[in-house]
Amino acid sequence: MHNQDNWVGLKWVVMVVRVPHIWNQRTREVQFYLTSLNCYPPNLGQVIRFHWALENGLHWTLDVTFSEHPCGVRTGHAPQNLALLRRIALNALNLKQSLKPSNRQKSNGAAMDNNYMLTVLTACLSQQIPLNPLVNRI
Repeated sequence: MHNQDNWVGLKWVVMVVRVPHIWNQRTREVQFYLTSLNCYPPNLGQVIRFHWALENGLHWTLDVTFSEHPCGVRTGHAPQNLALLRRIALNALNLKQSLKPSNRQKSNGAAMDNNYMLTVLTACLSQQIPLNPLVNRI
């Protein structure tokens, strides 16, 4: 096997076939996943769906709102620090109930208008946020 050391711990090779219907067209997509997870095979589908739910929910939102993907910051602690700040800002924008329909529009509004930025920050202060995020899940 080519580069066997790179495959140590491999448990499953999963093939997912998707047939999405977009408008009047049907396409076929095949994706392969390699995993070292030690779980029951039918559960791997749930793991993959969970991964894509996060990707499409959080990461896509961060990319659309803050152009996260094209950001060129790649050294030191800066990428982690910016990621944390983006998530804090996204949470603040989500708490602000507004006539502005998108977080990107809210973000642009906050960047251009200090009064609007203060209303976004005030919305954060008026929310009851637990210190431990696991408190509401138990």
